[in-house]
Amino acid sequence: MSPKQVVQDWVHRFNKGDVDGLASLYAADAINHQVVMAPLIGRAAIRHMFEVEFGRATMTCIVENVFEDGEWAILEWRDPIGLRGCGFFHVRDDQIIFQRGYFDQLSFFRLQGIALPESYLGA
Repeated sequence: MSPKQVVQDWVHRFNKGDVDGLASLYAADAINHQVVMAPLIGRAAIRHMFEVEFGRATMTCIVENVFEDGEWAILEWRDPIGLRGCGFFHVRDDQIIFQRGYFDQLSFFRLQGIALPESYLGA
């Protein structure tokens, strides 16, 4: 699959809340750096992040643009309640090896009605 196709599959699984399916798109030693927290290293840590996020929030990714350049895909997204962001995905051999995401953490918590935690993923 091309990086763009991997990201389109990622969006599909994200919108289903498919934690295991999302995790399977990442290489075993992948890095996911959502800029609101320290980088997560490894599929298990990335899976845990999705588990926490889908456990505390209703999330939908509406694609505005997906761009591809070599091994990279860039996703520009919004959600139905007003949050916007973008993600950069480095894909090799049909797996995400690196992801960086940008969004406003404070807006995410406010729009979701979540009290501000001491750390992003909780205790």
